[in-house]
Amino acid sequence: MKPLKVILSGGGTGGHIFPAVAIANEIKKLVPHAEILFVGALGKMEMEKVPAAGYKIIGVPIAGLQRKLFTLANLKLPFLIIQSLLKTRKIINEFQPDVVVGTGGYASGPLLKAATNKGIPALLQEQNSYAGITNKILSKKASKICVAYEGMEQFFPKEKILLTGNPVRQDLKDVKQHREEALNFFKLSPNKKIILVIGGSLGAKTINESMGAGLQKLVDNNIQLIWQTGKTYYTNAQEQVGKYANQNIYALEFISRMDLAYAAADIVISRAGASSVSELCNIGMPCILVPSPNVAEDHQTKMRWLW
Repeated sequence: MKPLKVILSGGGTGGHIFPAVAIANEIKKLVPHAEILFVGALGKMEMEKVPAAGYKIIGVPIAGLQRKLFTLANLKLPFLIIQSLLKTRKIINEFQPDVVVGTGGYASGPLLKAATNKGIPALLQEQNSYAGITNKILSKKASKICVAYEGMEQFFPKEKILLTGNPVRQDLKDVKQHREEALNFFKLSPNKKIILVIGGSLGAKTINESMGAGLQKLVDNNIQLIWQTGKTYYTNAQEQVGKYANQNIYALEFISRMDLAYAAADIVISRAGASSVSELCNIGMPCILVPSPNVAEDHQTKMRWLW
């Protein structure tokens, strides 16, 4: 019997990558012999995180549209799109998928476009309450569109929408049962409160600057810190926490064991990204959400009314 073959694509941020990995994990659970391939953007974080999750990924030279229109990057974009379409067409011809899944971000555009042009069924997964531009474009030819919030017919054809919620990582189930393991993993004391700060996979300038300015207050109040800074802010944060080396104040570029980070924390300070909100709701964590003002239509702020 021919095995089920699935290509998943989406990336640029953890909010697109980790839902795709969660979907892949569930497919493997339901159909153990399924063959799964990822397609992502060369040089972006999915090229590292997907193999770390145990899946093969092929990169294509796609990039996103810059907000400032008249830039060299935007002038190069049409050529990158053509190259990516040609490469994804080749990938599809060689892999012969039964279905393709897009979780958003510009990385998924060429793959799903090439697939739907060949009549291959395509499923979109939209995490946010405000649809991303890539998914809005692809929705015209998609077979089904899985959403996390009601009212998404303002962006997508109503007859294609399935209200499914967001996929979350299976290792986040019952995390509080692993608190002792978490404390040992992060080298934290069980006798002091712990704050977990996550500004998104790419980091958050305002959150990071605020945390850096308030480190002494945390130490003065016997509070421990697990601080995910993102790549851009990591070096500076490491310098800031250096003088608190014996105070359990830790800055990390990326947290690979989010299950243990949640298990250790008493409260979470987080960007209000859709995937983070879904994870926090699923776990039942006390949290302070800090919406990013740099997203389309300020949807992180508006989303707070939906849950």
